[in-house]
Amino acid sequence: MDIENKARIHWACRRGMRELDISIMPFFEYEFDSLSNKDKHTFVRLLECADPDLFNWLMNHGRPEDEELFSMVKLIQERNKNRGPVEI
Repeated sequence: MDIENKARIHWACRRGMRELDISIMPFFEYEFDSLSNKDKHTFVRLLECADPDLFNWLMNHGRPEDEELFSMVKLIQERNKNRGPVEI
């Protein structure tokens, strides 16, 4: 997926699982534009992972073996925590 195609990335952020939507959608909306190109690519790679894996990683029930994906998970968690609660 092309990092310049924000509409497609936005669509990929919509997971259909409330817990994932609460984590991924706000991160995309508030943080994506400020990421480096490398981090944008890593975020897109993370979106290509299966929902059960994403859920487990974002809820701290395991971690990806890929260090870049793990760093992105931690970044999402950190930025979301700093931003405060999200209402959907």
